Amino acid sequence: QAVISFEKTEHDFGKLIQGEQASCTFKYKNTGDAPLVISAVEKACGCTSIEFSKTPVEPGKEGAIKITYDSNGHKGFQNKRIIVKANTNPSENIIRIKALVDTIDNF
Repeated sequence: QAVISFEKTEHDFGKLIQGEQASCTFKYKNTGDAPLVISAVEKACGCTSIEFSKTPVEPGKEGAIKITYDSNGHKGFQNKRIIVKANTNPSENIIRIKALVDTIDNF
């Protein structure tokens, strides 16, 4: 069985000016005994773009999911849930990004 172990499951961008883009990387390790395959990463909304490898990650090896958040049109506290689907048990793993978005006038 493949097991996905994230270094962290949440990233807080802190304060962002409305319209600003910010990226983060969620690193993970396959701590199971079978190759790990991520079949899909479901984004929270059109405000996030996601990059990940569909290549199997062998046991003991590491991979990463890069998430870019676009704060355009958002305001206030943002808490976005991203679902990572893989050949793990359970098959869905949740990671989150957070930010406090405001207009430049309020910074």
